[in-house]
Amino acid sequence: MSAVILVVEDEFAIQELIAVTLGMAGYDVLRASDTEAAQQVMRATQPDLIMIDWMLPGQSGISLVRQLRMDARTRNLPMIMLTARAAEQDAVLALESGADDYMTKPFSPREMIARVHAVLRRRSPHTIFDQVTLGDLRIDPSVHRVMAGDREIILSPTEFRLLYFFMTQPERVHSRAQLLDKVWNVNVFLDERTVDAHVGRLRNALEATGHHASVETVRGLGYRFVARGAVKAGDARA
Repeated sequence: MSAVILVVEDEFAIQELIAVTLGMAGYDVLRASDTEAAQQVMRATQPDLIMIDWMLPGQSGISLVRQLRMDARTRNLPMIMLTARAAEQDAVLALESGADDYMTKPFSPREMIARVHAVLRRRSPHTIFDQVTLGDLRIDPSVHRVMAGDREIILSPTEFRLLYFFMTQPERVHSRAQLLDKVWNVNVFLDERTVDAHVGRLRNALEATGHHASVETVRGLGYRFVARGAVKAGDARA
């Protein structure tokens, strides 16, 4: 269940570079080109960290940071300020306004990932996830990879978060509402059939290695993940 990072950057090339780099590091990325778009994104979902460019069209990144720090819902949201300003007083202003860290452009992808990881570990340690192994199934959020023995299983970001949650909570039954809250982490209504659709896709992805049967339907309650070795396709429970 990778951390979700919102990138607020109006220069498309820089936004794309940041998003691709974060994605390769295993993070799920949301994007916005200005503060209004960023606020729309955050009304729909709560990111684990936000990276904000200082100079944005309309409201500045500094103003957005201050606004988010005054809102009870986002008061503790980790934030990193991005800017071309290199003067010491600019760094001080960014930090005093509420940013957790400050990065001067241009910066290397390696430095960015190190800073993101450090801020998340300091402010939101629950978003730093470790590798989990059950039987011959292994999931590693740091590289966004799922392995069944020596065979890689390709999953979408949502399927990956769903499997990670299941594997860290084996044998426990989770309702669809609980999965929406814990895996999707949204603050808007989603039909619970969304869960069924993604569970179906997850099972399809796991079928080639026989692990689809580990995702069990508990009639009238929801789903649970049962740790086991690979099984034959015909052994799956409905």
